Amino acid sequence: MRVSRVQAEENRQTVINAASRLFREHGFDGIGLKDLMAGAGMTQGAFYKQFESKEDLAAQASRRALEDALGRWSAAAAANPDDPLAAVVDFYLSRGHCAEKSDGCPVVALGADAARHGPDVRASFEAGIKEYLALLGGWIGEGEDGEADRRAMAALATMVGAVLLARAVNDEEMSKQFLQAAAASVTAQAAPAHLDPKPGN
Repeated sequence: MRVSRVQAEENRQTVINAASRLFREHGFDGIGLKDLMAGAGMTQGAFYKQFESKEDLAAQASRRALEDALGRWSAAAAANPDDPLAAVVDFYLSRGHCAEKSDGCPVVALGADAARHGPDVRASFEAGIKEYLALLGGWIGEGEDGEADRRAMAALATMVGAVLLARAVNDEEMSKQFLQAAAASVTAQAAPAHLDPKPGN
C-alpha cells in the first residue's frame, strides 16, 4: 500500500528523532542502518526512500539533537530568569546531565566523531555551536574587556570539556570534581569586573 506524503514525512521525522538519540549513545559509526531503523520502528528497506545516505541522516540527526539541546538550555534559563547563566550551568554540569548519554549534549557525545565526517555534519554542529555561543554571550555580558565572544567560547569549551572528562573516568569523586571545577570557572568568567572591587576601593 502506498504511503501518503504526510505519513512519509512523519516516518522521516521519526527516524531523525530516533537517530539523534541513538547516534549520541553509540556514535555515528557505532550503529548500523538496520539498528537505526529498528530503533525508529521501521525496516532497513525504508531508509533509502527517506535519506540519500547515512551521512545525510547523520547531518539531519545532528541538527535535531542540537535543536533539542538548545531547547533544554532555554527551558533551564526560563526557569530562572534572574540568573539564566547559573541555571544553565547547574543543569549542564549536573550529574544527571552527565549520565544522559542518549539525550545529553551532542557536542560532548559526537564532537570528535563530527570532526571526522563530511562538511554537512560539521555544518550542523557549527550552526548549533554558534547558537550555544549566542546564548552564553548574552548571559555572560561583555564586562569591561569588551570580549563577549571570547568569554562565551571559553565558557562553552570549559563546560563541554568537563562533561566529556567526567564521563571518561571511573572515579565518581573525580568525575564530580571536574563538573564542580568547571562550574566555578564559568561563573568566575561571567562575573562583571565592576562587581569585583580592588582592595582599598
